[in-house]
Amino acid sequence: MMAKKRQSPGRDLVLLPLGGAGEIGMNCYLYGLGHLDHREWLMVDLGVKFGEESEPGIDVVLPDLVFAESERRNLVGIVLTHAHEDHLGAVAWLWPRLRVPVYCTPFSAGLLKRKLAEFGLDEEVPIIVKPLGSRFSVGNFDVEFIAVTHSIPEPGALAIRTPEGTVLHSGDWKIDRTPTIPPDIDEKRLREIGAEGVDAFVCDSTNVLRAGHSPSEADVALTLDRLVAVATRRVAITTFASHVGRIASAIAAARKAGREIVIAGRAMRNTIEVARECGYLRHAGTFLEEEAFGYLPPEKVMLICTGSQGEPRAAIARIGEDQHPTISLDDGDLVIFSSKTIPGNEKAVAAVQNNLARLGVSVVTSDEALVHSSGHPRQEELRALYQWLKPRALVPMHGEARHLHAHAAFARSCGISEVVIVENGAMVRLAPGPAQAVDEAPAGRLHVDGRLIVPVDDGPAKRRRKLSFVGLVGVSVVLDGKHQLVRDPLIVLDGLPGETRDGTPMAELILEAVEDAFESIPRPRRKDDDNVKEALRTAVRRAADAAWGKKPICHVMVHRL
Repeated sequence: MMAKKRQSPGRDLVLLPLGGAGEIGMNCYLYGLGHLDHREWLMVDLGVKFGEESEPGIDVVLPDLVFAESERRNLVGIVLTHAHEDHLGAVAWLWPRLRVPVYCTPFSAGLLKRKLAEFGLDEEVPIIVKPLGSRFSVGNFDVEFIAVTHSIPEPGALAIRTPEGTVLHSGDWKIDRTPTIPPDIDEKRLREIGAEGVDAFVCDSTNVLRAGHSPSEADVALTLDRLVAVATRRVAITTFASHVGRIASAIAAARKAGREIVIAGRAMRNTIEVARECGYLRHAGTFLEEEAFGYLPPEKVMLICTGSQGEPRAAIARIGEDQHPTISLDDGDLVIFSSKTIPGNEKAVAAVQNNLARLGVSVVTSDEALVHSSGHPRQEELRALYQWLKPRALVPMHGEARHLHAHAAFARSCGISEVVIVENGAMVRLAPGPAQAVDEAPAGRLHVDGRLIVPVDDGPAKRRRKLSFVGLVGVSVVLDGKHQLVRDPLIVLDGLPGETRDGTPMAELILEAVEDAFESIPRPRRKDDDNVKEALRTAVRRAADAAWGKKPICHVMVHRL
């Protein structure tokens, strides 16, 4: 039975993704309630993406919240579905622009507080802790946390009830009947909510291209047990720092094999501390300091560490380069990559694995053994949740374009006829009436450049990318009162070849082009610095192009005595 509508004329429930639609990562969704000219807004998740090779110097990418900032007086809060970086990693960066309460489960709160402390915001951000299974009001939104299974403690789907309709926002989830840490997915509650009536299901699309069911964490734990049991020398397991269930499985495998455990990586240690504070890993025992790794017999030690995605400063990368201050691996040792390589990280991960191979270390990945299971639903898990919820409409989310379109096609094949595909910045009316796109809003990305938030368009990363292709020429000229050169121009080249094809030094060729160009400028036009700069810049780029085939970036400085 569908939910009864009690809407006022002109009131509606809308969804506006600002990140996470048409991409994997940077999740940020706004739900709006009210009239077209005055809506109350609830934000679900505020996450990051990580910089790509095409964004040199950029480690973190944030959603652009220009629309949410413009509606700040009507924004009632932020609800976080779970503690992965792509769902809460932007809070510390962007909360000062919003300044609203943040609602999350105890584990998410523990990790968030540590992150906020790094920004000096731990005493400023109001964090309201709500356990899984709780139901609470945020403005006029009635929100309920429903337990699901995923690759981190306390993931929650959200039932968002309003006078205009009910939406079920899945967050990240899968159906795992034998998870290694609690809770189980709350099938009973999800079925009850489906019986109440779900107008729209906003659902994770990450794994929709795969048929069947995702393997259970219990199956991965069995594989780790087997690999560790037969290992004759040192064992290292690298996985996502937030994957407490996988860490628990690795710890159990080590204990069964009589191995001591060393933890390496600040993020890993932080996660373990928060997990223990929240009642997880109660039987994990004690861990040894990194310095102990080299003193224990090889068959009596296991390392659990960060770096499964090839991060250059992470523990396993430094070990592979033989640059870690306290930990090293040798011929015959074993490293298990208990993770999936996130798209875009393939080269970095391969580099780490190749470095380990050069040390004589055996490497096992998910290509060779069941050492990883995704935290996202395959097709049969999606089909099951459709049956439990019986939603009127589906909005695929958390996926690239091909995932969203495949999810839409699969949902229709399962009998859901009302499906809307949206990307960031498209506003969809979920209720009342048919789900459909009704408006647009500004959406985009921001770069974190060092400690600063900078624009993407015409920002420094775009400039650096161009520099990486064509290099830089700096030209400095000093003119006297008669607009003549006081001394030879100063030329600085960075990123250009040293010589031309015929062996002429590139700096000499550029200098000659600058001098010739200056002499060709009529003396009256030399009074204008801009004229001088443009003439010399054009000459440099033309000369470089003729000799090299590329036009460098050129900066000209004019000084006058």
